[in-house]
Amino acid sequence: MQPPKKVQDKTNSISRRVLMKRAGALGLLAGLQPLFASCANHPLPPAARPSPDISTLSGELIELVISEGSFALDRKNGVAVSINGTIPGPLIRLKEGQDVILNVTNHLKEVSSIHWHGILLPSHMDGVPGVSFNGIEPGTTFTYRFPIKQSGTYWYHSHSGGQELQGMYGAMILDPIEPEPFRYDRDHIVMLSEWSDESAEVMLDNLKKFSGYYNFQKRDAQEFRSDAARWGFWPALKNYMMWDEMRMDPTDFADVTGSTFTFLMNGLPPAGNWTGLFRPGERVRLRFINAAAMTFYDVRIPGLTLRVVQADGQNIQPVAVEEFRLGPAETYDIIVQPTEDRAYTIFAETMDRSGYARGTLATQPGMEGQVPERRARPLRTMEDMGMMGHSNGHNDHTVMRSGTNHHDTMHGQGMQHGQEGADRDRSPILGAMPVKHGPDHHGTGNQTVAEYAQNRMHEPGRGFEQSSRRVLVYTDLKSLVPYQDQRAPEREIELHLTGHMQRYMWSFDGKKYSDAPEPIRVRDGERLRLTFVNDTMMEHPLHLHGMWMYLENGSGAYLPRKHTVVVKPAERLSVVISADAPGSWAFHCHLLLHMEAGMFRVVQVLI
Repeated sequence: MQPPKKVQDKTNSISRRVLMKRAGALGLLAGLQPLFASCANHPLPPAARPSPDISTLSGELIELVISEGSFALDRKNGVAVSINGTIPGPLIRLKEGQDVILNVTNHLKEVSSIHWHGILLPSHMDGVPGVSFNGIEPGTTFTYRFPIKQSGTYWYHSHSGGQELQGMYGAMILDPIEPEPFRYDRDHIVMLSEWSDESAEVMLDNLKKFSGYYNFQKRDAQEFRSDAARWGFWPALKNYMMWDEMRMDPTDFADVTGSTFTFLMNGLPPAGNWTGLFRPGERVRLRFINAAAMTFYDVRIPGLTLRVVQADGQNIQPVAVEEFRLGPAETYDIIVQPTEDRAYTIFAETMDRSGYARGTLATQPGMEGQVPERRARPLRTMEDMGMMGHSNGHNDHTVMRSGTNHHDTMHGQGMQHGQEGADRDRSPILGAMPVKHGPDHHGTGNQTVAEYAQNRMHEPGRGFEQSSRRVLVYTDLKSLVPYQDQRAPEREIELHLTGHMQRYMWSFDGKKYSDAPEPIRVRDGERLRLTFVNDTMMEHPLHLHGMWMYLENGSGAYLPRKHTVVVKPAERLSVVISADAPGSWAFHCHLLLHMEAGMFRVVQVLI
């Protein structure tokens, strides 16, 4: 994937009032704009009322227009790419079983596209330039046509360069034919994203020059003195020198941070206080969508229990939690039941703790909930680096292999990574022994290799170590009904998630997409296991287009279906797919800059 092109034309100015007409009751005016006057109203389930602040398009024919203009937010000026003149774009609300035609007109000076994230459709309608079609040329209209074969909460976004980061995304709700297995009285979309006045190309340039360019939370002399007082001088010094020798940083949780990002909820910054209304005692459905290009969010609503009922648009057995981590491109539907006549804060703190998005659930516009106390930024540990027995960072002794010396003797006494290792970790049962990494050939595209990879689906993720709240984990997810295809996988393909932070290269098996690796070829109808081994110290949200991934999380016949799975550092995670969608499909990390830097492959389903 090539880096995004710089956008030069800023003559078409889009005002903040037009782009950000989102707040509270004023959002009702959005539905009165002439731009949306011709849109038909889609009948909704009797118990559900949509959030009033996102304009809705529905019916069998939908018109979308892509345009750009200058944009100012929090005294930052940049270039926005919008759909029908708003950020986020309009809500597209359709019905399971219907057919839809979407005419998308490109008013940009560069190629654009729209990908319908998580939607099952013909491959030539998927919207990925260079894979499923040629893109939408400037001044032209492309017509998408496909049947709606599913239901749930989804979204859509550009798959061209940095347009997604510039604001080109929107929500997509597919109402089911059959009644849903849970009840609710009110329905709000909560779309999380981020904004920067820097383009994706500028960000890539900065990160290639210095991988820690946006990390302003590095350990300093004052923190060293504090660590030395707690651990002792020499253990602290040894720890700091070890990370320096590895040329890595234990504070590295996000490539791009709050130093340039403003974090948004439904298009509003924290001070904008997006508000969703309720009446005390109502069951409120909140459809959380992470449309951020580079940001993981930890979401909670202090004072309320969150009952998770859908994951990536699919019904699951309800699970009650107090917080959940939402990776880029993931969606979770939750139901809350506030009983008090007061404001509740919807708090979405970034995983690296460099900022937050926030909004309010309230009984009337203008109310504002209290912002919770901020948490300290977390630190990586040797376990995140694939080194066992070093869960506390201050007493680590072993140095991670660095550079390209991947055939040293440290693997000599361990299990080689072959069939024995694959069988050992085939069943993702809690407590399974970590698999020792065998010799590899990931070349110069990989900075480090995890000595051990293990199942980490039962872990909430780094940053929750001191939390007393129940946090959602992948092993909580169980399909509401048994999935239909219960065949054992016919074969297994192992993919290593690789990267080199110093050079800002991201790849699979050490090869960037621009190095033209062969497509992953699958036979039509084949049952296949994909096993991901994360050799990096960062989380990667992996997205497969066109087909479901059944997450092998120990749920037996009730494996949850996901379109995006987050793989933690030094994790070995498996999914199963039923190859039922002929054609070429994109498979990539959904961190935009990771994809642009090479973490992208093509999956071909051959008839």
